[in-house]
Amino acid sequence: MLAYLLRPEIEELIERGDLQELQQTLEVFEPAEIGALLEALPAETAAVLFRTLPRRRAAEVFEYLPHDGQTRLVEQMAAEKERLAALLNDLSPDDRTAFLEELPPGVAQNFLSMLDSKEREVAVKLLGHPEDSVGRLATTDYIAVRPDWTVEQALRQVRRYGRDSETINTLYVVDQNWKLLDEIRLRDILLADPETSISELMDNRFVALKTTDDQEHAVRIFQDYNRTVLPVVDSEGTLAGIVTVDDVFDVAETEATEDIHKLGGMDALDEPYIDASIPTLVKKRARWLVVLFLGEMLTTSAMGYFESEIQRAVVLTLFIPLIISSGGNSGSQAASLIIRSLAIGEIRLRDWRRVLRRELVSGLMLGAILGAVGFVRVALWAVAFGAFGAHWPLIGLSVSLALVGVVMFGTLAGSLLPFLMQRLGADPAASSAPFVATLVDVSGLVIYFSVAALLLSGTLL
Repeated sequence: MLAYLLRPEIEELIERGDLQELQQTLEVFEPAEIGALLEALPAETAAVLFRTLPRRRAAEVFEYLPHDGQTRLVEQMAAEKERLAALLNDLSPDDRTAFLEELPPGVAQNFLSMLDSKEREVAVKLLGHPEDSVGRLATTDYIAVRPDWTVEQALRQVRRYGRDSETINTLYVVDQNWKLLDEIRLRDILLADPETSISELMDNRFVALKTTDDQEHAVRIFQDYNRTVLPVVDSEGTLAGIVTVDDVFDVAETEATEDIHKLGGMDALDEPYIDASIPTLVKKRARWLVVLFLGEMLTTSAMGYFESEIQRAVVLTLFIPLIISSGGNSGSQAASLIIRSLAIGEIRLRDWRRVLRRELVSGLMLGAILGAVGFVRVALWAVAFGAFGAHWPLIGLSVSLALVGVVMFGTLAGSLLPFLMQRLGADPAASSAPFVATLVDVSGLVIYFSVAALLLSGTLL
């Protein structure tokens, strides 16, 4: 960004106290660029720069900062009550809600008291919605019209309130009780005769979110209908606000990050990695590592059960890493595919039978491929180096058939476990790749030594 590249020049202006030239320099930059610059500057320097911004522009820049950057600025402005109150009042309702909900209750209440009566009423109402609900994302900055208005009256409404609206591309038709009746594109209004009634432009077809809907549901609706803005209604159909696609993008990024963390076998971080303390990182990772470690202890128990077979045919232990890693890898692949498909709505809980059939065939084919490779490996070493003794064909066949069984089991476990987690009301991503791999490690040993005991009985065993 240009503003970031000019950081040394801007810091020099601040150091000289030439705030007028600094203000002129910043006029050519976008709010997002100034936000990135504020993030890169020391806290005190960033506060000086922020104070030079006009009131409206300051609010726009503030909305582009991450929560920790916002908090840092507010701390620097703690003694400037009037400036801080103006900033909070100028923020759009959805961005103000996102800022306040991350604060301790006492601090949030203090900031709420700085708002004027109208903005405080809006803020309290939005904060009253359940956490992670669409109601928390909504903004009340929209344009509403009545069905009995003319196009000319609607355009006057746009001119009057459009400057403060989140978007003017869509207008919302409401009755006297603010029940949502329809949505109309501004384009349709501009192209209509000024004396045309709004009711004549209505088709009574619209898509709306509910205040109680989960934010992940909102992401899917935006994707399904390819929309940039959607209305939000309460249980009675009253228009409570609108949600724009930029807020939904933030939700999608957060949810994707949480799923990736869980897929890696850890609790999701609630803050950027670089900002998380060492104790937080340990806490988020230790629980799953302990669970996985305890799970791997079952592998030791499984090997102890087949101790006599191992003593009589030590050669079998050479292939243990190959067997269990192949099963774990196939399970991790399947789990990743199914978890992502569930997350983006490609498949539903009712599709588990279809997935079972597909993964059964896939697992069999993948196992056959690896089994063939495993048998060839044993054969090559036996012929080239005389390894594995006279019974190498049976050893190769044991390894080959065990790979088929283990890979098939890993594929089925990895694909069906996310369905089970969702059916139990848990996040499918909790059935992480490391968790599936640990499960398959234990079962892989059982399958391998069971096949070996069957085929090598009377020879090596």
